[in-house]
Amino acid sequence: MRVGQNQPRVVRLVIDLKQATAPQLFTLAPVAAYQHRMVFDLYPTQERDPLLALIEEKQRSEQEAAQAVQDALGEFIGRMDRPPLAKAPPAQAPQQTPAPKPLPPLAKEKIDRLIVVALDPGHGGEDPGAVGPTGLREKDVVLAIALALRERINARTGMRAMLTRDGDFFVPLHERVRKARRVQADLFVSIHADAFMRPEARGASVFVLSEKGASSTAARWMAARENSADQVGGVNVTQVKDPQLLRAMLDMSTTAQIKDSLKLGQEVLARMDRVGRLHKRQVEQAGFAVLKAPDIPSILVETAFISNPQEEAQLRDPEYRQRLVDALATGIRRYFAKNPPLARHRQL
Repeated sequence: MRVGQNQPRVVRLVIDLKQATAPQLFTLAPVAAYQHRMVFDLYPTQERDPLLALIEEKQRSEQEAAQAVQDALGEFIGRMDRPPLAKAPPAQAPQQTPAPKPLPPLAKEKIDRLIVVALDPGHGGEDPGAVGPTGLREKDVVLAIALALRERINARTGMRAMLTRDGDFFVPLHERVRKARRVQADLFVSIHADAFMRPEARGASVFVLSEKGASSTAARWMAARENSADQVGGVNVTQVKDPQLLRAMLDMSTTAQIKDSLKLGQEVLARMDRVGRLHKRQVEQAGFAVLKAPDIPSILVETAFISNPQEEAQLRDPEYRQRLVDALATGIRRYFAKNPPLARHRQL
């Protein structure tokens, strides 16, 4: 990137790119801590295939594991074939052990049917989310939790996790949903650490989509707050022209999606009850925009109230965050144990 001012009232900005893009330029009115802004969005004209990347990553790890087993087995057999150190000849010549057969390659059907979990760390980039009394930012906490949870999920056979963001950058709400749908995710888990108007509010919560209002005043307030993240991050809403995406962003949901989401939410909430205090002992429902994928069971987890001094200190503690990760991973695993995913053929 190069910046130069070759005239008194003209500044030229040059950005060298590695691939072709479809740029957008628009302005934003003041909102939150920001004044007037001019925003450049650079979208690639040809996107990478995230599902194919997950499959290739899984295939590489499986083949490496198979090769390691085969090498270890061959070394063990080689040691068995060596003559004993004793000088006395054996009474009978040992039989030659046949060489091990190469392990069969993984079936393509097994590779294609990964269980894919979309993890969505809230906020990011210019949108810090909620900020605790001592300055702990929501976007940093939830990213650390999501990265650790991805490792736990990827360590399980047949499962892979995809993050809607893996660094400190902003992702619009509709783009988070679209990313999950592009990899044909089996679950969508949005991770947050919200704040409330009163610092004494505390406890973890789990939300699913509500078609009619919200299950509590606090849920309605938090949903409105989270849904305004696009205004802070700077989204050109006039460019969202995909009718399917618009329906997902607004009110396109199904009874089956909400039913499955409630099952997932109950499993996660039961595990989180063993980590710390719950704000509500039942899964709540609200109109969060990121929960509106019509075909993916989706939950939004409020790990704690970062506006509460005690819970902010807990969220800062790596050991406490690891216990949260354990609870989330166990809840997801128990959901799939009771609700195995259906077979599917990948749509190219």
